[in-house]
Amino acid sequence: MNIENKVAIVTGGCSGLGNATVQSLAAKGVKVAIFDINDEQGAAIVNELGSDKAMFEKVDVRNAQSVEDAVARVVEKFGALHICVNCAGIGPAKRTLDREGNAMPLENFSNVIEINLIGTFNVARVAASAMSKNEPIGEALERGVIINTASVAGYEGQVGQAGYAASKGGILALNLPMARDLAPLGIRVNAIAPGTMGTPMLLGMPQNVQDSLVNDIQFPKRLGLPSEFGSLAAHIAENAYINGESIRIDGALRMQAK
Repeated sequence: MNIENKVAIVTGGCSGLGNATVQSLAAKGVKVAIFDINDEQGAAIVNELGSDKAMFEKVDVRNAQSVEDAVARVVEKFGALHICVNCAGIGPAKRTLDREGNAMPLENFSNVIEINLIGTFNVARVAASAMSKNEPIGEALERGVIINTASVAGYEGQVGQAGYAASKGGILALNLPMARDLAPLGIRVNAIAPGTMGTPMLLGMPQNVQDSLVNDIQFPKRLGLPSEFGSLAAHIAENAYINGESIRIDGALRMQAK
């Protein structure tokens, strides 16, 4: 797909991997709708990119009506929707049992599933509906592409990551059946599984903690750059033959138990 002048939604677009994706898509001439809960940062990004090229919607990805209304406003403003990149998510760590043998509160598990997995599906389903109304584009006759954010934890969850790994493993499992569901409409579905990325939250940790996170990365021997995630998302949008695929971006990292 030639993505210039196309329209994208990026959830979690105010920070980290989401913001890197917003910047990468905008640099290629994509009109971007940012779905997030940070009003101030969202307004700042729209001001930076220009209101003719970007918009912000305060969205709770868990809420069906919130997402449906926001997608409708995107289509109303920009005329269509072609790309959806789901980056909104949380990554809390909590063991199934604590040191005293107490069970993890169920809400800790259900909350991360609701935001990371159900939230991803919620936005993807509504985005797919909007994309289905597009005229086919290019030689491949595409109508759109959905890119969901998984994690290497979906393959190799660490101690304390039962909820997070389950949510990201769910995104990996969602990938192929959703791609098959939407293939007749010319809508592709893919996932990116990032490893240890140098997001602002992680870069705020002490240097010794950052160094320990790099130990099992093979090459390049460093944290991943958010811009590398953003450029991969843009490439997936452009490459019509990438479909039903989960792509690791992790420097050959394989997570240890802890």
